Amino acid sequence: MQVLKSLASKALRTTSLLVLALGIASGVSAQEENEKALDLDALLQQLEQGKFAQSQQNQAREADFIAQRAEQDRILRETRAKRDAMLRESERLETNFEENEFKLGDLNGALDVRLGSLKELFGVLQQVAGDTKNKFTNSVVSAQIPGRAEFLDQMAQSMGSSSKLASIDEIERVWFEIQREMTESGKVTKFTTGVVESDGEKVEKEVTRVGPFALVADGKYLEYNGTTGTVAELIRQPADRFLSTVADVENSNGEVVRFGLDPTGGSILALLVQAPSLKEKVEQGGLVGYIILAVGAVALLLSLERIISLTLIRTKVNSQLKSSTIKDNNPLGRVLKVRDKYPHADVEALELHLTEAILGEMPKLSRFLTIIKIISVVAPLMGLLGTVTGMIVTFQQITLFGTGDPKLMAGGISTALVTTVLGLVVAIPTTLLYAMLNTRSKNIVYILQEQASGVIAERAEKLSSSTPK
Repeated sequence: MQVLKSLASKALRTTSLLVLALGIASGVSAQEENEKALDLDALLQQLEQGKFAQSQQNQAREADFIAQRAEQDRILRETRAKRDAMLRESERLETNFEENEFKLGDLNGALDVRLGSLKELFGVLQQVAGDTKNKFTNSVVSAQIPGRAEFLDQMAQSMGSSSKLASIDEIERVWFEIQREMTESGKVTKFTTGVVESDGEKVEKEVTRVGPFALVADGKYLEYNGTTGTVAELIRQPADRFLSTVADVENSNGEVVRFGLDPTGGSILALLVQAPSLKEKVEQGGLVGYIILAVGAVALLLSLERIISLTLIRTKVNSQLKSSTIKDNNPLGRVLKVRDKYPHADVEALELHLTEAILGEMPKLSRFLTIIKIISVVAPLMGLLGTVTGMIVTFQQITLFGTGDPKLMAGGISTALVTTVLGLVVAIPTTLLYAMLNTRSKNIVYILQEQASGVIAERAEKLSSSTPK
């Protein structure tokens, strides 16, 4: 019984423990389910609130869209109304334009009928104004009286671009300007204006105008550029014989003086800028040209030395011919001394000694003549060399650039022609100098030979007279 009671008590305790554990577990699970239920309600509430807020935003957007659509409809209606009004205004203006064209044609016809011969007069006036404007632009008188061409140009353009007629004042001014040009063409006047010097600096100078032909200042010729309205010194002035007359004109007080002027009004003087000087022409010959000139200078110096030497020798020889005293300062005296040096030599021996003395003098008399002769022959050959070189350069330029621009070939052609000219310039006077110097040298040798023959003849006579018969 006790055993049974102990077993029952143990079973009861175990059952109570299980019940307690089950109760605790059920309590925990109920608490978790309550918390989950609370979270789902909060989420549902948040979703309902977000949906409500989004619905309010969509309603606000729809209201704004409806309002903007109404505004766009209003603007569209106003724009269409303006377009219709402008179309109606355009139709009205086109109609008025066509009507005005017909009216304008009728009025122009009536104007032509009323003008009659005056229309031809204004046409002539327009032509005269244009021609006079061109004349005034290039006239040196405009350097003293500027602004005349602008008035005529404006009047001619106004009459040509519209039906506006010239007024009496404008017609009278055209006549006045033409008359003033004629009057000033016969005057020599002085005025002050800005002059562009050769170094590019512009200074105020007193300029003397000689009619419509020339402008001068400070002893130099000036040129007038009608396009820019400037007065400038010529880069290259005319010859001194013309420049010397400029000072006479500037210092004249009304008296008649000689003056070199350009009858073309400055065209010839302007061409002087393009004409090359002597130095520029020589430079066009290039290296070959400089060599020719150097060789020519050598020939000239040698020729001068020979001219001076032979002239002095000839003077001393002539003096020796007139004197009975034999001197050693001339070839003839040295040749004649052979006679005294060999007083007892026979005729043949004396002749040989005299020939030897003459041959000894000949190199001194003909010194440098061979070089001068060679230079006279070589100079034209060097000119021919420059010609060939220049033509080669010309053909190379034609190969590269064609024959469209003659200026590209001008350099080679200039070299070819200039070297030829330089060769002839050196050869011709050198040949003449050689001929003259050779003649002088031979004349002195002839005198020596003549005197030597006389000495031989004198010795022969002396020996023949002393020989017993």
